Amino acid sequence: MSLKSLLFFFIFYIPLIVFPQLVNKEINPMNVLFIGNSYTHYNSMPFIFQKIATSKNIKINVEMNAKSNHTFKMHSQRLDMYDVIRSKKWDYVVLQGFSRELKYDKDQIDTASLPYIKQILDSIYSRNSCTNVLLFMTWGYENGYTELDSSATSTYAEMRQSIENGYQYISNQFDIPIVPVGSVWNAFRQRYPNIKLYQDDGQHPTINGSYLCASTFYTSIFKGTSENSFIPTLDSVIAKNIQQLSFIEVSKNLDTFKLNLNTLKVFSERTKNGLYIVHGTSNFKKADSLEWDLGNGIKFKTSDFNYVFKNSGTFFIKLTVYDTCGIREIYRKVVFKPIIKPKKPIKKKKN
Repeated sequence: MSLKSLLFFFIFYIPLIVFPQLVNKEINPMNVLFIGNSYTHYNSMPFIFQKIATSKNIKINVEMNAKSNHTFKMHSQRLDMYDVIRSKKWDYVVLQGFSRELKYDKDQIDTASLPYIKQILDSIYSRNSCTNVLLFMTWGYENGYTELDSSATSTYAEMRQSIENGYQYISNQFDIPIVPVGSVWNAFRQRYPNIKLYQDDGQHPTINGSYLCASTFYTSIFKGTSENSFIPTLDSVIAKNIQQLSFIEVSKNLDTFKLNLNTLKVFSERTKNGLYIVHGTSNFKKADSLEWDLGNGIKFKTSDFNYVFKNSGTFFIKLTVYDTCGIREIYRKVVFKPIIKPKKPIKKKKN
């Protein structure tokens, strides 16, 4: 992956969509690895995500290393997983544990999961310290889960919330973002109770559920909607509902799930007074330094900036990030159309 990357959508560290007039067409694809179990590999979900991204003109390579019924401890003992991690410099690695693994209290997570997640993370970062790791938050069983100890019975709502709490705990321990599939699943289940997300076992996803997962991953990584993209074999109305709700739920919870880490935003506005205003903000906590270049000789060495352009036109705002991962140049395109003044009515000459 080139250190100098040009991006169109909000990003973490690596290039997603580029401006062809600015870079070589042979730019390397973004590499994403999914590590998980059947919740990941059912319906080949990672490749549905890949097709969504590809249909949005994103150059991407997705691979999957998923084994049914595996916990984080079991993953950490798989030599084949480490072989895949070492096989290339991954831009993103997604981690998903067993469906019930993170529903327990912190003391149990500290013993049963935390050491093994750290072991996997150490392997990922030793291959590429700039890899973005994402946690795949799963969902509660359709009717909750009853263990041998009846006092530990949990409803769907209790199980869903405890799983979210567990992923939040892991996220805070390692400062890594969460892809909130379980939260989107819950919102969709509440809004569309008659649309089937579960297989008959009440646990695994139908194609609707897997498409919800893939759409949530798309929005979490690219910060855009999956509308007007690839749809697998499912009802188009259901697909649109999934696309819209996943975008809404993720977008309003970027801070909650740390999905705003290592991202930037550029807002533009033409005021009623004819001012062309641009506001930029960034969230690169570990950067040694930042520099905004507005392309007209104006530069800011701050995380945020406000600027008023004098004239209309097309501008490429560049943020250069300097840190241990190297130098990355990230672009946003801003277009201000000229104000068209209404023509004055032509006065008729009097005879």
